[in-house]
Amino acid sequence: MEIIHLCLNVSDADRSVEWYEENLGFEETWSFETPDGETVNRYVAGDNGVEIQLSDTEGEEPSEHGDAFDHLAVGVEDVDEAFESIDDHGVVQEPQDQPAAGARTAFIEDPDGHVVELVQPLDEE
Repeated sequence: MEIIHLCLNVSDADRSVEWYEENLGFEETWSFETPDGETVNRYVAGDNGVEIQLSDTEGEEPSEHGDAFDHLAVGVEDVDEAFESIDDHGVVQEPQDQPAAGARTAFIEDPDGHVVELVQPLDEE
């Protein structure tokens, strides 16, 4: 079994695709619209090929809590550098070491309030 994609409800697919491309280096892979034309689905993916489906349905807005979604974890080379360079829409947790997880992490929000965790493995000594 493997993860194919994660779907996030978004309020503006164009804005969300742009944010994931510009801030996390993802690339848009494909898109489709439902037969009734009410929902646009655009997909972005990182280097490992796992996709995020950004689903924009006319007249629907994600809740301020990201639709009860917890978070999306994204691997980065340098958490502090990524944290400083990303155009976040809210800081949930500033960069800090998580020794039990063997990682340095930070949590930010995307334009629709979905929490994105930035993860950098800690150097093992």
